[in-house]
Amino acid sequence: MSNEKIKNLLSKLHEEIGSTAVDDETRSLLELLESDIDHIYESTTDPKSALERAQHLETSFAATHPSAERFIREIMDILSKMGL
Repeated sequence: MSNEKIKNLLSKLHEEIGSTAVDDETRSLLELLESDIDHIYESTTDPKSALERAQHLETSFAATHPSAERFIREIMDILSKMGL
């Protein structure tokens, strides 16, 4: 269930930022976050890296993409509840 919720939030996040200008570093961090999340469920990556990337993205989106920041906060909440 958490995996589906995170994937749904990531999809909404992509929709939100898809029509706006996002720098390459932020786009790269988002891709890495998605990869980290995929690997968490395969147990091949350190779960803390996903949370750290999400925190960095939250900071990045705070001023420029408030709606995107909301999706990142929800993802962080789910990761935290999973014990990450």
